[in-house]
Amino acid sequence: MADLRERIKDKKRIVIKIGSSSLQHAETGDLDYTKLDVLVRELCDLRNQGKDVVLVTSGAIAVGKKAVHLKGIEKDNPIAVKQACAAVGQARLMMTYQKIFAEYNQVAAQILMTKNTIVDNLNRYNAQNTFAELFKLGVIPIVNENDTVATYEIEIGDNDTLSAIVASLVGADLLLLLSDIDGLYTDDPHKNPDAKFIEVVEALTDELMDMGKGSTGSNVGTGGMNTKLQAAKIANSTGVDMVIANSKDIKVIHRILDGRNIGTLFMAHKDEAFDLPLYVQQMHK
Repeated sequence: MADLRERIKDKKRIVIKIGSSSLQHAETGDLDYTKLDVLVRELCDLRNQGKDVVLVTSGAIAVGKKAVHLKGIEKDNPIAVKQACAAVGQARLMMTYQKIFAEYNQVAAQILMTKNTIVDNLNRYNAQNTFAELFKLGVIPIVNENDTVATYEIEIGDNDTLSAIVASLVGADLLLLLSDIDGLYTDDPHKNPDAKFIEVVEALTDELMDMGKGSTGSNVGTGGMNTKLQAAKIANSTGVDMVIANSKDIKVIHRILDGRNIGTLFMAHKDEAFDLPLYVQQMHK
């Protein structure tokens, strides 16, 4: 076990996903600037160690809803309202990130993706080239789904899945999912006090995949444990180790990268037969 965690120290290309509920104050829904500042500092420190870093961030729709004073998604045309909120919120969220990154002399870039980015061969090739050049320039890409144009046919659906796709696309060593849970349990810990924590998953069995059908208890994001296990399937099948950890303390990032036994580690088992574009194409069918 210690050996497995020690190996995390050597990871050179890391994708970090943070959820909506981790970026907001639960009482108001407004951005938690203290958490954002710590997050950016952690990412910049990884970059200063010579590691390539990608941030997959949620929060655009939630930020947009606050900006235009919407408490819920309007019933008349929920998709259009959601996309309008995303258009407002994406700009605001990115502006906030840019300001904080600038304080640490770090350049950040924005990449908005849809399902078509992966499914279409030319789009996927172009996206890979863009990421590669950004890494060469020492830039930290900030990725989100393009909710402004995404509809059912072209949406990825949640940022757990998106982060795994990005990790696969860029050839990452490690995917770190930060959420409102400590990791994987044998049952939903919110409902079952006897649920046992699982430190390492060496293989994603059908039994394990069935554990993700419950809820995490958050009503802010779109992903529960099921989406995290789907992300693990994508990441592990394409040769990427994955860790799920609690974002309550954002400094957990450097502790995990220091090899400490935090969260649930999903071990990669590269499957040469796994076809990422085909898998993405078949999502939601």
